[in-house]
Order: sequence, then structure tokens, then C-alpha cells
Amino acid sequence: MLSKVHHIAIICSDYNVSKIFYTDVLGLTIIREVYRAERDSYKLDLALNGEYVIELFSFPKPPQRPSRPESLGLRHLAFQVDDLENVIQVLKEKGVVSEAIRIDEFTGKRFTFIADPDLLPIEFYEK
Repeated sequence: MLSKVHHIAIICSDYNVSKIFYTDVLGLTIIREVYRAERDSYKLDLALNGEYVIELFSFPKPPQRPSRPESLGLRHLAFQVDDLENVIQVLKEKGVVSEAIRIDEFTGKRFTFIADPDLLPIEFYEK
């Protein structure tokens, strides 16, 4: 019935800050950017390795939502990486602090978390 995840939609509180974070810090590429005047809203389509993955939205005064990993609803966004140490170093050079590296008790794989500008947890999971 399902073939793959098409995209993930994220609503941000500060469009310019989040746009810089997802493009300059995480390295996603812009597919399309649209300003919708009737909604006073931006919609930014972002790709990872040429594949559409994230819709970044801005809306005037969006309501707050709990975002810690154990909150009800979407838990976190996770990206697979080849070299976790390298990712942590690149992020550190860009001013992003990661949590301590953890080991997945079921797979033995290493992972860590950072937070986006709105404190959405983002996981990096080593291949």
C-alpha cells in the first residue's frame, strides 16, 4: 500500500533562522520557495541528496507544541549518517551542540540528538 515517506512538514517560528539552519547548517538544498501572501506564509521545499524530504512552513503566531522526545505526537526527525563523529564536528564548527553519543540497545548503532531553532529534536543515526 505505501511505497515510501514522501515528505515531513515542519512549522517554524522564525522562517529566516530555520531556513539558514536547514540549508546552511544541515546542508539540505532548496527545491522551491514560495511566499503565499493570502496566508502571510512561506513554504520552503527542501531536498536531501536530490530527494524531496522536508516542507518548512512559516505562519503568523503558530501555537506552541511540546517537542521533547517523550511528548505525545511526532517524537523526532532522524537522519542516517555515515560518520557520526564527523557530523558532530561539523555541527560544532557551526555552533550546534549535540548530546552525548548513545548506543542503540537493539542494534548496537551509535546516535545523538541536536535541536533545531524551535527545539524540535533531530537525531543523527550512524549507518
